[in-house]
Amino acid sequence: MTATTPSSSARTRLAPGERRTQLLDLGVRLLATRSLDELSIDLLAEEAGISRGLLYHYFGGKQGFYEAVVQHAADDLYAQTAPPSEGEPLERLMASLTGYVDYVVANHTGYRSLVKAASGSNDALRAIYETTFTALAERFFTADPGGLVIPDTPAVRLVLHAWQAMVEDLVLTWCDTPADLTRDDLLQVITGSLPALIDTLPPPK
Repeated sequence: MTATTPSSSARTRLAPGERRTQLLDLGVRLLATRSLDELSIDLLAEEAGISRGLLYHYFGGKQGFYEAVVQHAADDLYAQTAPPSEGEPLERLMASLTGYVDYVVANHTGYRSLVKAASGSNDALRAIYETTFTALAERFFTADPGGLVIPDTPAVRLVLHAWQAMVEDLVLTWCDTPADLTRDDLLQVITGSLPALIDTLPPPK
């Protein structure tokens, strides 16, 4: 692959929407191995070979840039974890969780910093995180072919919410300390735990 230099980038004229998407793609790639605090407009401008002023034009400032990059990353996560439209429910769940594990592994530093930011005082980043968390959960209750349908009851939703938090923490911890669990072992644990938890619930009244 030929590296893009500032001069070649400057010669490439893109429509504003295409240029903004290109910058967001670059921001997400940089975030994969950096925390949000390390992802600066100066860094992106240098990597993209453009001026800081152009980045401010597209994003309005540092906060707008952070929010746009995090939203773009969240959209990527949602797309990468889409379950296949066919197959047994457990197989489709496994496929979706495989996408999740692979995403977190590839974007470990940035993902961890996003989880940390979501628990802090940044309302916009917390909203993106919570919206994505909810959208991933709603997949289980949709009737469309891509959904992972499970009974839609208050008790199931409560268990699912806790299970999501457990999966996130377990995968992030496994990235740092595998504890002799292979990737396949991890996937078996997180895939099998959801139906096991739901099976322990009493029948809906």
